[in-house]
Amino acid sequence: MSVASLNVGRHSVVAPTVVFVPGGRFRMGSEDGRPDEWPVHDAQVRPVRVGREPVTNLEYAWFLASGRVPEPPWWKDPAFWDPEQPVVGVTWFEAMSYCFWLGETFGGRWRLPTEAEWERAARGGLEGAPTPWGPEVPAGEVPEHPVSGPWAAGRGTANGFGLLDVGTIVHEWCFDWYAPDAYRTTRRLDPRGPEKGERRASRGGSWRHHVRWSPPSARSSLPPHSRYADYGFRVVREVP
Repeated sequence: MSVASLNVGRHSVVAPTVVFVPGGRFRMGSEDGRPDEWPVHDAQVRPVRVGREPVTNLEYAWFLASGRVPEPPWWKDPAFWDPEQPVVGVTWFEAMSYCFWLGETFGGRWRLPTEAEWERAARGGLEGAPTPWGPEVPAGEVPEHPVSGPWAAGRGTANGFGLLDVGTIVHEWCFDWYAPDAYRTTRRLDPRGPEKGERRASRGGSWRHHVRWSPPSARSSLPPHSRYADYGFRVVREVP
């Protein structure tokens, strides 16, 4: 797939749709999760606007047309080139560059969500629920049949804050550096992770896994220069 094949020149450039996630205090982590999800603790975040779904190929194509970054490795692969699929194979640095470009193009401050912001948004206002929707994943939320790539974004069931595809299609980059023991020393107001590290935090499930969703508390990480076919991202637009 080329940028031209998405016909970006025929339409006005659009920013990812964002939904308002109110600030507040919530219980972050899980007693039933992995050790890096312990201990469960109070975290408080400010209000933000979070991407309704992961950034799609069509949305990212506008950024590629600026010439600032190369096409991701899977950009021309038929299993990944649908305009409504989440863009994958983007490094953490490229995802942040895209956010900076959004600010230049549309104004405001855009970035990746912190782990705390992501978990707060993913929970949808539900405390302690095992899924973003409550006790169970809605029927039809993830394909039961084998898949060779991510499915189209934006077709699932919204959680309580209006987010779609949260914790399912792709792992999503977060702003923070990752540390397995971060919860033991993190600040409670707007946690931002450690000041340095070797891996950036990520959240969410993956189309590659047999169980294609993860609880809101589940943590993952990857070196920021890495590219994987099941890694995408969603954005945050800060509230002034």
